[in-house]
Amino acid sequence: MERGAVTRGKVAGQIAGADAIEIKATIPDHQIKEALARFKLTTSNDEERFIYFFDTPKLDLLDAGIIARARRVVGDAHDSTVKFRPVDPAGVSQRWRRYPDFKIEADASETSLVKSASFSMPVLKGHIKRVAVGKKPISAIFTPAQMRFLDKIAGHKIDFGSLVVLGPLIAQRWRFEDPGCPWPITAELWNRADGKRMMELSIKARAVQAAVAVGGFMAFLAEVGAERDKDQQTKTRWALEYYVSKLAETAVGNAVAKEASGKKAKGKKAKGKKATGKKDAAKKATGKKGAAKKTTAKKPTAKAVGPTRRRKGRKPSRARP
Repeated sequence: MERGAVTRGKVAGQIAGADAIEIKATIPDHQIKEALARFKLTTSNDEERFIYFFDTPKLDLLDAGIIARARRVVGDAHDSTVKFRPVDPAGVSQRWRRYPDFKIEADASETSLVKSASFSMPVLKGHIKRVAVGKKPISAIFTPAQMRFLDKIAGHKIDFGSLVVLGPLIAQRWRFEDPGCPWPITAELWNRADGKRMMELSIKARAVQAAVAVGGFMAFLAEVGAERDKDQQTKTRWALEYYVSKLAETAVGNAVAKEASGKKAKGKKAKGKKATGKKDAAKKATGKKGAAKKTTAKKPTAKAVGPTRRRKGRKPSRARP
């Protein structure tokens, strides 16, 4: 590793203006089970979360560097967050720092470092569920202050009418300590509906500790045998791309079902017309037969008149002279 005048203040310059740094690393899928056992992480000591994302079917917000999400934390407070990256801290007004859940952080991984600004606000319990099932609009869980933040910092006004609910993603979260790492470690295991999982380990450190935190955490991961994840990508994109594809599949399925239903209805209509035609033809034929029957009916025959019989006991009367 190179050192000297060339490297002096290199990391400090990259995170200038950030309040803290979060260093993240994803664990390859085949090592997740081993990592859970290594750090004694189980369902009995986790914090369970349900995470919902809001974006357009084409992920326009994500492509613009914006993340809009809501979290239901089992047994704890719920919140909504808007996040924007990359951000220039120098262009962020101090007024936003008055909010307790506003922060500017440097997000670092083995391959990149980017500064982001995020703004979270509490959400009443039950609201996120109602939004998810369409009983409340998506805008109901975001505050006017969060929208002003995006407008001022990201230069973006969200059209809530164009957004869809993506999720929920079930997440397990642990916060623990390890003798080999001087910073508390956070582990998150995200579970998608298709059974795929993604595990991320991270630490947070003050900005002045950024250089040693990055080097130290990566050294710690190497020491415990965690391999580099060749397929590493952000958890958010990994989740959103899947849920958007499911949305597209559902749309195609609905279109096919609608087309099939239309064809079935047409078939029934045609069948009904055919049956009606047959009935009409049958009636017409019956009418003709009736008419023919009337025409060919036999005339009644006259009764034969024979000699009248004389009644017993009566004498024939004589004609008077």
